[in-house]
Amino acid sequence: MVRASVASVRERLLQAADKLFYEEGIHAVGIDRVLEAAGVAKASLYGAFGSKDNLVAAYLIGRSQQIRERVHTEIAKHDDPRSQILAVFDSLIGRTTEASYRGCPFVNACGEGPSLPSAARAVSADHRRWRQDLFVRLATELGAEDPSGLGKGLSLVYDGGVVGSSMDGDVNAPRMARRLAERLVDERTARRRKK
Repeated sequence: MVRASVASVRERLLQAADKLFYEEGIHAVGIDRVLEAAGVAKASLYGAFGSKDNLVAAYLIGRSQQIRERVHTEIAKHDDPRSQILAVFDSLIGRTTEASYRGCPFVNACGEGPSLPSAARAVSADHRRWRQDLFVRLATELGAEDPSGLGKGLSLVYDGGVVGSSMDGDVNAPRMARRLAERLVDERTARRRKK
């Protein structure tokens, strides 16, 4: 019984933090607002997470898991590595067209400056590394020339689509990023076939 209530408090805190941090920013949202939105006492935060910094890291871990699941669902619709690479961009396009989209949670968090907790920076770096590793793995399966270089290039193109949609409000930026990724993939595989 106690376990269920602790899980419930933790979940309520995470849900409130997820909504507020994503919509308004980590530094803009004081812990009292999170507590009020979750309907819990301050002691509950410290019992469930220990600190706001740990709550921020948990929020970003949750966002990373959501994005990974979404990307893997999109990839699973395709059998070949080229289409799977482009499916990562399709997932981004889908996210950026949703009314609730407020930019990449990791770009937003890291953009708040050097006072972002180190645990949150580590989660953001891990998420980025996961995406780049995914591109490298798919580029390797594709048989691309220099899969590591292609994976890094695709990651940079993806970042451009994210930043263009978030900072510039350009709804076409992810689609342009997808077209650039397609050209980059085709160029790297065409050169390999010619050898």
